[in-house]
Amino acid sequence: MKRIGMLTSGGDCQALNATMRGVAKGLYNIYGNEVEIIGFIDGYKGLMYEEYRRLSPIDFTGLLTRGGTILGSSRQPFKLMRVPDENGLDKVEAMKYTYRRLRLDCLVILGGNGSQKTANLLSEEGLNIIGLPKTIDNDLWGTDTTFGFQSAISLATEVIDCIHTTAASHNRVFMVEIMGHKAGWLTLNAGIAGGADIILIPEIPYNIDSVVAKIKQRAASGNGFTILAVAEGAMSKKESEMPKKEYKQHMAELLEKYPSVSYAIADKILKKTGKEVRVTVPGHMQRGGTPCAYDRVLSSRLGTTAALMISKEEYGNMVAIQDHVITSVPLKEVAGKLKTIDPKSDIIAEARLLGISFGDD
Repeated sequence: MKRIGMLTSGGDCQALNATMRGVAKGLYNIYGNEVEIIGFIDGYKGLMYEEYRRLSPIDFTGLLTRGGTILGSSRQPFKLMRVPDENGLDKVEAMKYTYRRLRLDCLVILGGNGSQKTANLLSEEGLNIIGLPKTIDNDLWGTDTTFGFQSAISLATEVIDCIHTTAASHNRVFMVEIMGHKAGWLTLNAGIAGGADIILIPEIPYNIDSVVAKIKQRAASGNGFTILAVAEGAMSKKESEMPKKEYKQHMAELLEKYPSVSYAIADKILKKTGKEVRVTVPGHMQRGGTPCAYDRVLSSRLGTTAALMISKEEYGNMVAIQDHVITSVPLKEVAGKLKTIDPKSDIIAEARLLGISFGDD
């Protein structure tokens, strides 16, 4: 009897259930009745505190189109994994104990950057681990695309589409704040798909005068409205040159005055142009709803490949997609690495040819 553990960690996204379904269906088709799947509640927290449920094939019925995660999730920062909890519990040793007490053959971990760092830690501690790449930010190193990314693009694009009609009707400047603290993949793709005029992402620090110049250029050419797609981690050139400690203090002060970065940028535009800027923050809507068709296919492929890797005992790896081929990369190569946008990449050059400004002109 094979005993496989499974958990979903970090922020949720649309295709977590679909990916777990892929893993389960693959395992049931490989092992038949000779496999038991144990789902840990609320991510690593369930593994630490022995909170789990035994799953059966019926639990995975209907999950292909269902967003969220049936197991629940929580954020357990990697930097605190070696720090005992309030009762003195050694978290890493507790997770290892649960794994061994349940006599698991493998633990499948669905998560993003921090979650995969912990997955690698557990692998180095001797547990059989397979990772699956989850994040709407698409900033996980080693895979071209993460599940949840395309679904989030669709939602963010729909928001920009809706803003377009009202912006054109009122000749206003509108700003849509899109998720992505350290990487601008979601903002860039949604911005292009939604026809944004200005896209601000962390990888390309902006100059507010360049942003204002683009707005004025559009007004002079007869376009009375401008739409900005702004990553929540967008930063000015001045901010990008600050030492880490100084930038952290600067952001703390900024967020005491404004709800988010976008509102601060909007205020700068108002002061320089006299034009009122309306800010829309779709927030967690970008994580919600049902997975798009692309993510349903990707999740099914990634999940079944994880099942196949379990049967071959190819542990210590994360399933990935590279050049449209499902493959795997060692967790030790993924851990701690962030995939960001190269400012000189083709997609940036192509966006510029569309007339999109990145505020760095």
